[in-house]
Amino acid sequence: YHKEKSIQIKNSASALNNLGVLRIAPHRLTYFTVVHANVVNMVSASWDGLNYSHRELQSKEPNVATSTSLIMQAAFCVLPSRDLLVVTSQKGIQMYESDGSIMVYWHALDSPETPTGRPFSPEGISAVWENYICVGVSSGALLVFDVPNKGSNITLSEVLEEHKEAITDLASECSGSQECSADLVSADGGNLCVWKISGEEFQLLNKISGSDMSCSSVKLWKGAVVAGYGTGQIRIYEAVTGILHAEINAHARWIYSLDIAPFSGLLLSAAEDSLVRVWHLSMTPESNSVEVAHLHNECVTDTQICGAKFCDGDGHAFAVTGYDLSEILRYTRT
Repeated sequence: YHKEKSIQIKNSASALNNLGVLRIAPHRLTYFTVVHANVVNMVSASWDGLNYSHRELQSKEPNVATSTSLIMQAAFCVLPSRDLLVVTSQKGIQMYESDGSIMVYWHALDSPETPTGRPFSPEGISAVWENYICVGVSSGALLVFDVPNKGSNITLSEVLEEHKEAITDLASECSGSQECSADLVSADGGNLCVWKISGEEFQLLNKISGSDMSCSSVKLWKGAVVAGYGTGQIRIYEAVTGILHAEINAHARWIYSLDIAPFSGLLLSAAEDSLVRVWHLSMTPESNSVEVAHLHNECVTDTQICGAKFCDGDGHAFAVTGYDLSEILRYTRT
C-alpha cells in the first residue's frame, strides 16, 4: 500500500474506534464520518479526488435548540433496502439518511448514573440481516431496532440483556451469506456473546470468555469471531463452539480498531502503538482451521490512531484517523 492525498476535515477526531466509511458506487463517491466532541464531521469524496463536500451533524435532541451531549460513535448501517447513518450520544440514538440530510428516527436514552459513575452511554452499532440495527449501551443491554424498507416507522423490537458490563463493540456476519452459523457478536469488557436470529428473535448461541482481557473491537466473518484486545493481541474463535483457532501478538499496545474486507479476507488492525497492519485470513472448512498471514505494515508516526477502515469490500484501499489529526489519511494498494 502507498499513501494517497489526505482528506481535510473541519475538526479533529476525538473518540476511539472513530471512522465511518460508505462507498456509493453508482455515484462514484465515498462518504467518511469522524466524530469530534458533539459534532459528526461528514465528507463526501469523489473517486477521482477532485470534489469534496463537507457537512456537520450536531448531536440533536428533540425540542432542544443546542445540545452539548457528547457523541460516542457514528456508523453507517447497510441494509439491503437502504443505508442509514446511526449516531449515538449520551442522550440518545439518532438515525439519518446516509448522506446526513434527514434525521428519520430519534430514540431517547434515560441517563441514570451507572454504579461506576459512568453515564449511560451507547457503544457499538451494527446492521444485522435485512431489517435490524443493533446498538449496545453501557448497562450491557443490546437494543434491537426494526427498520422498514423506507420511511421513519422504526421501532425498538427487542432488548437483549445478556451482558453484565458495558458493550464495547458489535459486529454482524459480513461475508454476505445468510446461511452462516452466527448473525451477530457483541463484546463487553472481556466476554463475547454470539447471537443467531431465529424467526424474529435473537437467540444466544454461545458465550466466549476473554479471561479478563479487555476486548475493544470485534468482527464476524464466515462463522469466525475476530477480536482485538487491550493487550495488543488478536484472537480468532469459531463462533458457535468458541474454539480458539489463532492468537496473534499483533501490536505492542491497545488495539483500537479492526476491519475486514469480506470479499478478500483481508483484516486491518490499528493500535495505540501507531501501527496499522494488514493481514490475510483464509478458512479451510475441511480441517476447520484458519490461517493468518501478515501482509503489510504502516507506521503513522507521532499519531494516536483512533480508527481504521477499508474503503471497499476487497481491501484495495484503507483510511485512518488519528487523535487531534484534522485529516483522514488514505492508503491504496500498489
